[in-house]
Amino acid sequence: MEEEKLHGLPSSKRTPRSLKVPASAAVFVLFLIIVLSGCIISGLDIFIFPGGSLREVFNVNKIPEDSLRSSQKIEYLLNCTNATKPQTCPIDYLTMFQPTDLPARECPEYFRWIHEDLRAWKSTGITKEMVERTRDFAHYRLVILKGRVYVEHFRKPYQTRDVGTIWGIVQLLRLYPGKIPDLELMFYCNDQPVIMKNDYQGPNATSPPPLFRFCGNQSAFDITFPDWSFWGWAEINIGPWESTVRAIRQNSEKIEWNDKVPYAYWKGNTGVAATRRDLMKCNATSGQDWKTHLYHQEWSREVSQGFKQSKLEDQCTHRYKIYVEGEAWSVSEKYIMACNSMTLMVKPDFLDFFTRGMIPLEHYWPIRPDNKCRDIKFAVEWGNNHPQEAQVIGESGSKFMEEGLKMKNVYDYMFHLLSGYGKLITYKPEIPPGAIEYCSETMACPAQGLFRKNMLESMVKSPSDSPPCTLPPPYELGEFQAFLGRKESVSRQVERWEAEYWEKMNKN
Repeated sequence: MEEEKLHGLPSSKRTPRSLKVPASAAVFVLFLIIVLSGCIISGLDIFIFPGGSLREVFNVNKIPEDSLRSSQKIEYLLNCTNATKPQTCPIDYLTMFQPTDLPARECPEYFRWIHEDLRAWKSTGITKEMVERTRDFAHYRLVILKGRVYVEHFRKPYQTRDVGTIWGIVQLLRLYPGKIPDLELMFYCNDQPVIMKNDYQGPNATSPPPLFRFCGNQSAFDITFPDWSFWGWAEINIGPWESTVRAIRQNSEKIEWNDKVPYAYWKGNTGVAATRRDLMKCNATSGQDWKTHLYHQEWSREVSQGFKQSKLEDQCTHRYKIYVEGEAWSVSEKYIMACNSMTLMVKPDFLDFFTRGMIPLEHYWPIRPDNKCRDIKFAVEWGNNHPQEAQVIGESGSKFMEEGLKMKNVYDYMFHLLSGYGKLITYKPEIPPGAIEYCSETMACPAQGLFRKNMLESMVKSPSDSPPCTLPPPYELGEFQAFLGRKESVSRQVERWEAEYWEKMNKN
């Protein structure tokens, strides 16, 4: 894709002394310059290029006098038409990306997992036939062509998971205009994995088909992508990630560590998974105190009562917070870890894109799924006896959420994942028959209520000032195994500490 460059009006040239210009002509030229300058300053979308060509319409919010300088920051304008007319996407998009802040910083360590997610197709590439093999269970097909997004819907997912993710991709293209390659992908919005590794082993096995979803695990080839809630989850009254994590941080800092409740806290929907119902057995009772305060979240009641008891920023009152999976991974993880409390993470089977870079005892405390109550009690007792160490773990996990998961990093992860995926495609993507074009206008303009509020708040207002971060290299085989081994070794150390603790308790 050729980049189109903004050009300014030609600078005025001094008239050679040998050339005599009639006074009337000079007046006319002066008048023309004033008129054109007025057009530029007033913000008209089209004005004259040198050579007589027309400036591309970029939907900028305003064009001040210095708009023609290369450093001018372009601001996107959301152009909503009359409500009685169908909303359409602008004809022309910005296709040029010229960051002013150089050089690029290095991406966080967890970006290295992008190489692992795409490794299955490194030698074969991705063919059209591979992509089509996922149609029976994908919720939609998404195509990017020349910076525009087209979606073919196959089936409706739970709530608006598809809408939130598509919105995020549309914003990515606004952040880095002209930088995402043409590509075609299939997206699966449910929780459980689909492309299992066991189905593609053996001498006669075919190459696995690529499928995007929100979490992955060691048993599947599914490609992990940031979930919809980073741009808000309107159905349960959650705003975009940036404003939500800011509110969580501000409220958590109001309570000193020593003033927080010295128990472990969890609140969520127990109906979605047996492991959560099992966790509820650890609730403190008159007969046994497992050092927990656990609550079932009744979402239907919350909806009817205006979400008064489910504000995430109000759930940072305890020194320890528990993360436990639902049907698979849970979006609650990032909100729990943002609380500045020490996160007690029940060992998950599924991991989202950023969790894979976290280390036990550095970002969280590991809890075994089959020994929840005893593990949680020991973790709380250890933390209460080692308050400084527990506080450091809690703050480290929160810092990972607040800094490692800045929206710039989320977008950069999407950028590198889609760019790497696009380079593996061996065919030229095309717009599917019946596909719908998506853009900020077609999505935000007709939206209402909290859906519209979340979109307007999370909308990318202008191209990035800086380039995407620099993707770190893939793990070497030995390095990758060492990283996984380190995490396992730390968890085993915690188990040894706990065994000693219970042995002493039994003796007493």
